[in-house]
Amino acid sequence: MTTENDNDRTALFERIKDIRFGMLAHRGDNGLLHAHPLTTLNKDIDAQAQLYFFIPRDGELHQRLAADSQVNVSYANPEEDCYVSVSGAAAFIEDMQRKEELWTPMAKAWFPEGPGDPNLVLLAVNIRHAEYWDVKESKLTQLYKMATAAMTGERPKALGEHREITL
Repeated sequence: MTTENDNDRTALFERIKDIRFGMLAHRGDNGLLHAHPLTTLNKDIDAQAQLYFFIPRDGELHQRLAADSQVNVSYANPEEDCYVSVSGAAAFIEDMQRKEELWTPMAKAWFPEGPGDPNLVLLAVNIRHAEYWDVKESKLTQLYKMATAAMTGERPKALGEHREITL
């Protein structure tokens, strides 16, 4: 039986599956937000609603996430007018089988010893909340609606779908 959460996970992943990089933001030790571009490793979103990334154990990101696990991952696909923001909690997973399943040849540039590289950490972001903006109208229609709104003083209407999801 398909649940609303299943549909929400599917709708969310449909929007990010072809976007290679997400910007993972976290709080630094000075309280300011920092962001890192990371390659999303998922082929789909599992029942746990997690996104997966490889990060270095000896890096600043690992150190900061160990101290404060709250993160945001943002995705943008301007060609398709689709924007996604995901909030959740970061966790480190020591699962060799999962590392091997998610391994890509490009990861070897960062982790030369492969999935067993002692510096490789599998980072899971447990999605708690997501929001997306998805515009289906053509650029010409968007411009017309925005110009009309500018002339009338009213906000543009029906520029696409905006949805919030809690998982």
